[in-house]
Amino acid sequence: MPYETIKPGTLHAMKREIQRRIYTVIAPLSVEAWVTPEPVPYTQRQSGVHKMLKPGDRWGELWDCAWFRFRGDVPQEAAGQNVVLLIDVNGEVCIVDEEGSPYQGLTNINSEFDTSLGLPGKRVVAVTEHIARGGKVELWGDAGCNDLFGKYRGGTLKEADIAICHEEIHKLYYDVEVLLELAEQLPEPSSRRAQIMQALYDASLQLAKINDDSAAAARRRLAPELAKRGGDPTLTVSAVGHAHIDLAWLWPIRETIRKGARTFATALRMMERYPEYVFGASQPQLYEWIKERYPKLYGQVKARIAEGRWELQGAMWVEPDSNVSGGEALIRQIVYGQQFYKREFGQTVRSLWVPDIFGYTASLPQLLLKSGISYMVTQKLSWNMYNDYPHHTFFWEGIDGSKILTHLPPEDTYNSPAAPRSLAKIEREYKDCSVSDRALMLFGIGDGGGGPGEEHLERLRRETNLLGLPPVFQEPSIDFLDKLNERAGRYKTWRGELYLEKHQGTLTTQAKNKKFNRRMEKALRELEFAAVWNLLSDGGAPYPKEELDTIWKEVLLYQFHDILPGSSITRVYDESLARYETLLARTEGLIRERYAKLASGLDTGTMRKPYAIFNSLPWERTEWIRIEESWIRATVPPMGYALVDAEAAEAAALEPGLLRADRSGLENELVRVTLRDDGTICSICDKTADREIVPAGATANALTLYNEQGGDAWDFPADYRERASARLLPAEWKAYTDGPAAVIEQTYAFGASRIEQRIVVTAGSRTIEFRTKVNWQETNKMLRAAFPLDIRSETAICDIQFGYVKRPVHRNTSWDFARDEICAHHYVDLSEPAYGAVLLNDGKYGFRAADGELDINLLRSPGYPDPKADRGEHEFVYALLPHSGDWVSGNVYKEGYALNVPLRAVAANRGGGGGKGAAQAALMELGGSHVMIESVKRAEDSQDLIIRLYETAGGKSQARLKLHFPYSRLEWVNLLEEPADEVAEASGGELQMSFSAFEIKTLKVVL
Repeated sequence: MPYETIKPGTLHAMKREIQRRIYTVIAPLSVEAWVTPEPVPYTQRQSGVHKMLKPGDRWGELWDCAWFRFRGDVPQEAAGQNVVLLIDVNGEVCIVDEEGSPYQGLTNINSEFDTSLGLPGKRVVAVTEHIARGGKVELWGDAGCNDLFGKYRGGTLKEADIAICHEEIHKLYYDVEVLLELAEQLPEPSSRRAQIMQALYDASLQLAKINDDSAAAARRRLAPELAKRGGDPTLTVSAVGHAHIDLAWLWPIRETIRKGARTFATALRMMERYPEYVFGASQPQLYEWIKERYPKLYGQVKARIAEGRWELQGAMWVEPDSNVSGGEALIRQIVYGQQFYKREFGQTVRSLWVPDIFGYTASLPQLLLKSGISYMVTQKLSWNMYNDYPHHTFFWEGIDGSKILTHLPPEDTYNSPAAPRSLAKIEREYKDCSVSDRALMLFGIGDGGGGPGEEHLERLRRETNLLGLPPVFQEPSIDFLDKLNERAGRYKTWRGELYLEKHQGTLTTQAKNKKFNRRMEKALRELEFAAVWNLLSDGGAPYPKEELDTIWKEVLLYQFHDILPGSSITRVYDESLARYETLLARTEGLIRERYAKLASGLDTGTMRKPYAIFNSLPWERTEWIRIEESWIRATVPPMGYALVDAEAAEAAALEPGLLRADRSGLENELVRVTLRDDGTICSICDKTADREIVPAGATANALTLYNEQGGDAWDFPADYRERASARLLPAEWKAYTDGPAAVIEQTYAFGASRIEQRIVVTAGSRTIEFRTKVNWQETNKMLRAAFPLDIRSETAICDIQFGYVKRPVHRNTSWDFARDEICAHHYVDLSEPAYGAVLLNDGKYGFRAADGELDINLLRSPGYPDPKADRGEHEFVYALLPHSGDWVSGNVYKEGYALNVPLRAVAANRGGGGGKGAAQAALMELGGSHVMIESVKRAEDSQDLIIRLYETAGGKSQARLKLHFPYSRLEWVNLLEEPADEVAEASGGELQMSFSAFEIKTLKVVL
């Protein structure tokens, strides 16, 4: 037949018919199941509700678990043939061995997985040779009534049969699939395309009856086309098997552990069948779960890692969110991740593996380089809404100037089908092909799909060096990255944050989780400081290293990129919130114990109600603090304590007229807040600067309820501000003073929700606090507070981990327009050269800065995937602080820390005249400006101490550090606490330090 008359549709029909003939069912399996609501171990596999099943019978509801037993007799006539089992329970199941250890994972195809990437189902179990000789089959499987993405689509047994696999037909299928798809990727007219199509047509003529003999004849006709090789390649593709596993998302954490076992077991079975197969998996947390729950499986994984065919990926404990996670937490992700890999496998990892996170803080490059990490692999930037990032291979430069070689697989997926279309797309769309001759392909099916299946590996066998496609070879990703680095001098640089133009709602969704995360990060910082001081004190409590590690690792787990951003199901948050409460209570208890231990040894003299007030921040703080019923204005040295007598230090009488609270507003000696008759703020006057910061006619703290119908946990409508919205007005309010605080208390009611807010101005402070309690019962709504400011600035200064980023407040370009919702931690600031205002918070991350207005996203309640997201009680604080100078001279970073790290008062022993210690003391002193001590902790592998500092202003800074305790020597180390090149030498009892912009330094104090 002439080439032009060969119809691709006919050839596709041939391929489908070949596929249908691969297996011949020869006998049914007997199936029974024991169903339980939660997983039970192999030893208890018959403890659930017993059911005898046949195809079509229902066995469970969403999240049900079951142990299945499959039994059958292999007919004698099957002897010598390739016997397999075909099993589909319309869920996920892991076949186990005789000891109950995972052997092979099976997954149904009934899923929302993108079928353009291939069908996710894995249903074939190879039967061992001794059973195939007329023997009996008996297998057990641990099943979950869910699919890849957690959706309930069945729970009925679909298939359970003994079958013969016709190997020649099986091989023919992949010959045809690869050639047919290759032909469709080639241009027309093309001699290569024409010859392939003709060969496929000729092969079809052999298949009037499809059997092993006709299949072998058809394969002989196709063999010459599969044997044709390419010439010198202009692009080589490195392929590594992958199974991206979200540690929670549309399923609970407990199911992730089972998904991991199924996936790891399947990878091992594929390695047995395909000696060339290279697989990689990230996240030490997942490996630790496998080690704890499935030790035999874990041993098999370790053997493949030692062999070099299983690659350890991702230097962090989990693949975390990097927008909301704190800076020290990101460091601990690396520390605990690398520790685990080194301890368990004798390796560390040189690449950050974050294919799916929702944005990339500009602090990351420095964190990576100072942890011995050279590369980053990601993919999510391909999801941008408005702008395409211009590179797939580039250097990413962070806020401090550090650069990390970054690669985005050009196929724009980490679930590649490894098909000809995959390789054609990589070659066609690789944006840096002019300077790079290498690209990475991540093939397999993640989230419980078991990673690569036989289809991926069969395709790759045929595509290795196939004329018409770029050559593809399986190798570990680190080998690819090292080769990519050989052309490092040719790659471009992207400077600043890598902003993802989707998933802006994840900066706010699940506000309770985000608030707990902030509190845990600060509490752990406080505990480590208090524990170090105890360690250095006479008779102090031992450092709780083991318990701290346990708490930290669980906090890091909840920073996973589908937990902390708020994009998981209800059960994930029910469980994480309960654990957060327990973790926070324990951490706070340990802090109280450590500070009480320190306070108990102090000389309180004649004090009647002695209290020690502790300050873990590295500057002196003078603040009001309430102890029992007394207000005390305490001055506490940096990283130290001050003793006060709660009875003798009653609040000094305030000068009449300097503190006012009435229905017209609030005032102290520094600021005046004026309210309209409707209770809204029309004026904020900085009295010392004689400056009004609210534009005429505008409203500060404008609380607005926006309709975001159609949004979900990830995204809210880009046009939400144009939709119908409701400006909230207080239903009632009252004014009063409470010691040094002038307060207006306002109540808002809307729908079934209620806001109680106290606007507070404190004597001696410019800060206007908005202490807020919300009973939130809205659906598809978003609550925001806006502050129009009479301040002219082209950029907003946004606090991020270990520094800040500047973001434009205009919308001149599509890049500006896309970055409408922005992330910040402690603060967002608008400043002129000599004046500014900063918006502070104690647990919010979503903001907007445009047209002279700062806007904070307080709450939102999408209906998917958690229909109960954040319904309930919330409590948070945000604050506006006008300041002289810009954000640097105004030291706004200190205000952000002070709001989040309060002074802590602990009762000291009354009449402790025999104690030691002065009325105030400091553990250490930090001199100079614009340098922050982020953490003080015990070293990871010794009894020595670690002090982590960073430059806050974005320029060169000098600082000096004096330690008020004996030590042997000082050493600069990297973030993994390994020796650094720089020498640390103290002179006159002080360490002189030089910092470049946003530089992080880690000091080891050898005791």
